[in-house]
Amino acid sequence: MNPVRLGDIIAVLDDAYPPALAESWDSVGLVCGDPEDSVTTVMIAVDPTAAVVAEAVDAGADLLLVHHPLLLRGVDTVGAHTPKGALIHRLIKAGCALFTAHTNADSADPGVSDALAKALGLNVTGPIEPQPTEPLDKWVVPVPVDDATKVRRALFDAGAGHIGNYRDCSWSVTGQGQFLPTEGAQPALGSVGELELVEESRIEVIAPRRIRAGVLAALRAAHPYEEVAFDVFETATFPGPRGLGRVGELPEPVSLKTFTQQVADALPATSWGVRAAGDPDATVRTVAVCGGSGDSFLDAVSRLGVDAYVTADLRHHPADEHLRAGGPALIDVAHWASEQPWCAQAKGVLDNAFGDRPGWQARVSQVRTDPWSVGATSDCSR
Repeated sequence: MNPVRLGDIIAVLDDAYPPALAESWDSVGLVCGDPEDSVTTVMIAVDPTAAVVAEAVDAGADLLLVHHPLLLRGVDTVGAHTPKGALIHRLIKAGCALFTAHTNADSADPGVSDALAKALGLNVTGPIEPQPTEPLDKWVVPVPVDDATKVRRALFDAGAGHIGNYRDCSWSVTGQGQFLPTEGAQPALGSVGELELVEESRIEVIAPRRIRAGVLAALRAAHPYEEVAFDVFETATFPGPRGLGRVGELPEPVSLKTFTQQVADALPATSWGVRAAGDPDATVRTVAVCGGSGDSFLDAVSRLGVDAYVTADLRHHPADEHLRAGGPALIDVAHWASEQPWCAQAKGVLDNAFGDRPGWQARVSQVRTDPWSVGATSDCSR
């Protein structure tokens, strides 16, 4: 059986977490490594810290897959004398590639917030901030009946006709076309100066707008007519299943106090712990979640009418103003803890694709990369 190439893994990860979903400021994808290299062992972590890199190297990993970018902002050196450069050098010397899936994994379906929602026992109903569906064209092409199969196949091969998990999708009806070739024409059917009536199939297919040029080239190459008649309609976009954050429901309603404890029990322990803002006895059934820093969605979750919002890195003033305005209860967890469930999700993606390959293993890092190391509480009643 052929070994797993790094390039094969990248293709699977790009399919699960499309790079096009990444925010404009983000840096995702392959940081170091040769796509032609073989991979048998993958280490998965939230952060590429020195401890995680050491764990990956000691485990003989060929690839370290992380959520947070090592090189997010522009650098002018990765020299081994710099903290980040030293990690790059260690990985390269050990033959371990580094790959990042960051905000593209946040917006993917399923993605980071799906993993958080699953850990909390939520039945997900959709994103907090849905991304619009991909812009599509509807192609309408009349073609002689005898050539319809050939043209339809060319459109499919160019990338048209995909709807969800279905391919080679089209619709057609038969009608009568007519044309009159004029001086200089070289008609495939009929003669110059004579009106030609042709039984034609009207073929309709959907195609992503981004491949319009390729579809047009394929159509012209396959169509028998000298002058190809066609219509292209730009279809409407709708809110899709991809996007940041998730909204879901608990199997049974519980109090905010009980749900806060359930969140703490479901996520890895940190010195930050879990804290909640709101009436401890309030009923919680519908919940919004956002892995990582999510206070930018405070207004959005208020409009959604959920009972509680679980995220990380909430700040005093935005949280206080949110509650004063009547927003849902807030549950604040450690940033790392909110995203750590994604590691198991990413492992599942890779195992589903390569788990049957000899020697294959994908492992979730055991290193706790939450930067906060000490926590203390005081008696709130004093």
